[in-house]
Amino acid sequence: MDRRDHIYNGMPARELGAHGWHKPWSGTNGGNCVEALKLTDGRVALRQSNDPDGPALIYTPHEIETFIEGAKNGDADFLLT
Repeated sequence: MDRRDHIYNGMPARELGAHGWHKPWSGTNGGNCVEALKLTDGRVALRQSNDPDGPALIYTPHEIETFIEGAKNGDADFLLT
């Protein structure tokens, strides 16, 4: 069975390994931030940096692209107020 068949939304992030995670949205909140991992099949895993063993949210390339473009366009600005 292909390893990516075992990658699913909500899986324990530790099962994706400890290497390759990035903190593209790190801020001044003491290091608690979202970490991202690009998977070999193009999907993206997100996890909470203060809970690296917690659940990983798995997104398709299209979902991530749509989210980032929407954030750039201000579609998520309501979260800031």
